[in-house]
Amino acid sequence: MASADLLLHPVRLRIVQAFLGNRTLTTTDLRGELSDVPAATLYRHVGTLADAGVLAVVGERKVRGAAERSYRLVTEAASVGEDEAAAMTAEEHRRAFGTFVAALLADFDRYTASAGSRGLDPARDGVGYRQVALWLTDEEFGELVADLRTVLSARTELPPDGARRRRIVSQVFLPG
Repeated sequence: MASADLLLHPVRLRIVQAFLGNRTLTTTDLRGELSDVPAATLYRHVGTLADAGVLAVVGERKVRGAAERSYRLVTEAASVGEDEAAAMTAEEHRRAFGTFVAALLADFDRYTASAGSRGLDPARDGVGYRQVALWLTDEEFGELVADLRTVLSARTELPPDGARRRRIVSQVFLPG
């Protein structure tokens, strides 16, 4: 299975997203976070991702006679490579981007639904969405992308510590 087909399935994409931030999770943990996904479906997709090397088993313990595995995301395997992206057709890219955008919308829907009695307050919660237009040469754009990677990668290694809140940052670059 090509990595784009593997990763851009809506349920598998949500599973991968659940692991972002150097998290170790069991399928029980995932069921708690993806409670709208039927258990059998979740187990099947976790197995698919593990078989493909996107999830690695990092622990195992017995729970009521069954083995409960702990998984971590294999970051290098959890993205579509440049060569594969270059070989994709325009229609495949539209489908992949549509899946990505649908996942963003679903994440935002879950955020708005979770506000409950405290009310929706994007500023308090650190939620934002905006676009800016930049006039850049190809070289300047390459520098911007490298700068963003540096800024983000310096923070992706920060562990949860009780004070840190997990935040998802999504990137989209489009020519104007």
